[in-house]
Amino acid sequence: MLYLALKAGLSGVIIAVVSEIARRSPSLGALIISLPLVSLLAILWLWHDTGDTGRIAAHAESTFWYVLPTLPMFLLLPALLRHGVASGSHCSPAAR
Repeated sequence: MLYLALKAGLSGVIIAVVSEIARRSPSLGALIISLPLVSLLAILWLWHDTGDTGRIAAHAESTFWYVLPTLPMFLLLPALLRHGVASGSHCSPAAR
């Protein structure tokens, strides 16, 4: 259980730190979050837990294919926000 808490805590800290950086510098925050830090952590945890290279390869390949469909969102969202179609009121209050 402690190991699970450590994994969750470390992953959460990375996300929190990057969100704080993004508040000060959106471009720097975007650059850091675009790095595959969480994916690399997941691969490290998977290697530590199983040592199964086949499973790690499948995970990496699946991650690639799951990222592709999300890429248009990063072009669409800024355009919508700039034209007033989407606003902060649609976001969760917890995200503010």
